[in-house]
Amino acid sequence: MDVVILCGGKGMRMREYSERIPKPLVTVGDRPIIWHIMKTYYHYGYDHFILCLGYKGELIKQYFANMLILNRNFTITMCDDDYKIKYLDGEKEKWSITLVDTGLEAKTATRLKRVSDYIEGEEFFMTYGDGLSDVNINDLLEYHKNKGTYVTLTGINPVSTFGELKTNNGIVENFEEKPIKDTIINGGYMVINKKALDYIPNEDCMFEQEPLRSLVKDRQVSVFNHYGFWKAVDTAKDVEDINNLYNTGEGKWKIWE
Repeated sequence: MDVVILCGGKGMRMREYSERIPKPLVTVGDRPIIWHIMKTYYHYGYDHFILCLGYKGELIKQYFANMLILNRNFTITMCDDDYKIKYLDGEKEKWSITLVDTGLEAKTATRLKRVSDYIEGEEFFMTYGDGLSDVNINDLLEYHKNKGTYVTLTGINPVSTFGELKTNNGIVENFEEKPIKDTIINGGYMVINKKALDYIPNEDCMFEQEPLRSLVKDRQVSVFNHYGFWKAVDTAKDVEDINNLYNTGEGKWKIWE
């Protein structure tokens, strides 16, 4: 199955980084966020990726075109007007990557529709280029098949941004620092049947708005609840937090290690 990754947004909430590079190329440890996401899928046996490019998409193209040289040691042997490269070490990702310019200002549904001709098979994975998780991809797919819906989302219980107080007559009875909420949000890591693309209108729109609402109305959306690690890297503070986890050996999303 193909894995579609949305990589075209401008990352306005992390301008410290996104003025120079697209958000999926923000570094976690010694690799971009998108590399970590792709490693998760590859761990479960999925190796064909379709990247929906937009803002500074040329930098993502450059990264993958030069990934071997950037990430591995090598010897160059020069002879006459030609040269050969022998890689000495490093990881050998056997990935097939299709990189498609889907428009600078296009919204997510439009980006998805513009890569539809490159998607093989009736079902595919889709996620965002900024979310890290230890979700079990095979369990997600099995759940999707059992439910028989056009779309399966990965449901996440988010952690509150602030501490919460419980009071009685003006007296604090309990304080909980950043508790996990009861509400469920879409954490990405979706499975989609191509029939869902018929719900995308001709005008530019977000997949998470009109198409998904119409799919919900037709009872074609199921939710796979994930209670493990999940982190959206949306701000400079998120970048700092996720790198702290990486550097202290607490990067639970690195299931391939």
